[in-house]
Amino acid sequence: MRISARNQIKGTVVDVKKGATTSHVRVDIGNGQIITSAITNEAVDELAIKVRDQVTVVVKASDVMIAVH
Repeated sequence: MRISARNQIKGTVVDVKKGATTSHVRVDIGNGQIITSAITNEAVDELAIKVRDQVTVVVKASDVMIAVH
């Protein structure tokens, strides 16, 4: 995967909580730090995001996205 965003942080998914339309994905980036991303349930399903997955948190402006590789 290639992306232009420079703020990329690798981590491990520690929790996925689905709501009515939006999921909160918690990613452990090390040293006791957790980043939470709010993404659509559809994105979670399409990317098959689950606990213990290795992902990259991509921060662009005020958005926090998840990249699966």
